[in-house]
Amino acid sequence: MIIAIDGPAASGKGTLAKRLAAYFGLRHLDTGLIYRAVAKALLDAGHPLDDRAHAVAAAAALDAGRLDEAALKGHSMGEAASVVSAIPEVREALIKLQRDFARQPPGAVLDGRDIGTVIAPWADVKIFLVAAPEERARRRAAELRQHGVVVNEAAILADIRRRDERDRTRAVAPLQPAANAHLLDTTHLDIDAAVRAAVDIVKAARAG
Repeated sequence: MIIAIDGPAASGKGTLAKRLAAYFGLRHLDTGLIYRAVAKALLDAGHPLDDRAHAVAAAAALDAGRLDEAALKGHSMGEAASVVSAIPEVREALIKLQRDFARQPPGAVLDGRDIGTVIAPWADVKIFLVAAPEERARRRAAELRQHGVVVNEAAILADIRRRDERDRTRAVAPLQPAANAHLLDTTHLDIDAAVRAAVDIVKAARAG
């Protein structure tokens, strides 16, 4: 079984996908980490994020089994990943890696921005998360504060709005729900309630 979880920045995709994977006994891939890893490779080497040649080379050399999640989870790295993910050649280089992961038994939960539309359009269940930008900014700020980071919530909200616009309007794989995706608005749901709603969606889909 393949479950595709898509949605904008800070909508809770990663946490929801991990919980669903554990519930149904599937593997999990946070595809956003792949793009963050490419962005980090560019920054570490001193290259600009829009350097196509070096971005494609970094994507080709990526080892998905050796991703440092702690180093890749920062807000600034998410903003950087949004820039490199808009490069068509980078997306093409990473598609095969994601599809190979999805096809391995017993199945997987993949979360990102184009799983249900581009990476695994054949997924058994597609869920598209939405939440108000203000709520997403509040959650991201709370997450960063838990790690001792001093944050400016207004700046985070502005970044989220910019990322939303860039993700929606990019030429390749723009952020949009698949035609047969189940929309799940988590604006007023905590994570436990969101997981229960998602589990119900998956069970209903499997039952036909």
